[in-house]
Amino acid sequence: MKKIQMVDLQSQYAKIKDIVDPSIQEVMDSASFINGPKVHEFQKNLENYLGVKHVIPCANGTDALQIAMMGLGLQPGDEVITADFTFAATVEVIALLQLTPVLVDVDPVTFNIDVNAIKKAITPKTKAIVPVHLFGLPAEMDAIMALAKAHNLYVIEDNAQGIGADYTHSDGSKTKTGAIGHVASTSFFPSKNLGCYGDGGAIFTNDDDLAHAIRGIVNHGMYERYHHDVVGVNSRLDSIQAAVLDAKLPHLDAYNSARRDTARKYNKAFENHPNITVPSGLTECEGICDTCDCHVFHQYTLNLKGVDRDALVAHLQSNNIPCGVYYPIPLHRQKAYMDDRYNESDFLITNALIKSVISLPMHTELDDEQIECITSTVLNFIDSNK
Repeated sequence: MKKIQMVDLQSQYAKIKDIVDPSIQEVMDSASFINGPKVHEFQKNLENYLGVKHVIPCANGTDALQIAMMGLGLQPGDEVITADFTFAATVEVIALLQLTPVLVDVDPVTFNIDVNAIKKAITPKTKAIVPVHLFGLPAEMDAIMALAKAHNLYVIEDNAQGIGADYTHSDGSKTKTGAIGHVASTSFFPSKNLGCYGDGGAIFTNDDDLAHAIRGIVNHGMYERYHHDVVGVNSRLDSIQAAVLDAKLPHLDAYNSARRDTARKYNKAFENHPNITVPSGLTECEGICDTCDCHVFHQYTLNLKGVDRDALVAHLQSNNIPCGVYYPIPLHRQKAYMDDRYNESDFLITNALIKSVISLPMHTELDDEQIECITSTVLNFIDSNK
């Protein structure tokens, strides 16, 4: 059996080496390392894939979130609502811009931001909502967009874990995540579903004026060389990373399909186990149906009941099976983001999830032998420690 890895980028690269290497070599031969033709090609191809008018590449996913907020013209003291159960970058950029982060609880099934919690958190100072498509499952975008419209708020999608996912609207139509809100961000960190071989990110929007503002912000506030019209940053996707991403983009749907297939196999192994709640698609789906394209499984995360999660982590690691805990500390308890406004009673779901979730290896190269080894090791531990 091959060594089990949390993410196996080496095996993935081996399968597309004949496509990736010439794409990189083209950049090397041209020496157009910044804002070269490959960046523009990738931008256009990603716009077509997502069905969004504007893709603005940048240096990383955290920059993408920050620049999206800068483009909206949010001012110090403006309140931005987001989920407590997510990676710190989401709240980090809010704080960096001297905005006021407002953390709220999540749904116990989807782990995504709780719409009712958003409603309760809106004040006259609220200016934006940042839903995170956590682990690759879209947030409840119809309800969030309706709420934003009613209160004249911006919606900034954090699509770092959800690229390629389809959100099915109440009328049955579908839109790719990242093309629904007023603006969206994503990360191309190597382990993402669409990852480059370094750092990278992008901002998406259908708003022409916002896109224009963002294009200036990513390049020192310049629209014309040495004319700085707005306060900007230096955040560009380099041409080599764009070449890698453009080579991988045609494979994204196949990659996401492979992740769903692996999730189905995991779910089958853990089916009806009293101590394990498996992930699924959106609530109207039965499990992960054959046509389900709503979940792209950036992570495959179990919710355990009556199990010593940390002991299971140690057991898996002792058997050379990697795993992850996303996330062990809620944002409202992180030293950098503690605030007297928060009450523990407002984070009951998040406070429970940090003790009970565990993420198993999830990538495009997992085979049946590896999956059987992982699932049997998990089940043997749980069943022998009842």
